[in-house]
Amino acid sequence: MGFINQAKANEAERQAAGAFSEGRSSIVFKIIEANSGSRNTGIMQGVGEQIEAIERQGWSLDTMTAAEGKALSGERTALICLFRRR
Repeated sequence: MGFINQAKANEAERQAAGAFSEGRSSIVFKIIEANSGSRNTGIMQGVGEQIEAIERQGWSLDTMTAAEGKALSGERTALICLFRRR
């Protein structure tokens, strides 16, 4: 995993741990795919790592939806993920 994807996974895990310690029962997390402009079928770079990092903190992915958009940095796919406590 690259440096940026690792940093994103670390931040996701930190935020998930914080929400867990606050006693939250659900969190909504936005994950932006690292690979821009790709229309090919395949692994979404950095996404699985962030989901796994959040789940390590006692959360379980419940629902996910995707949206695509263009920004100054190019095309990106954003995943909006609802996690619930196990």
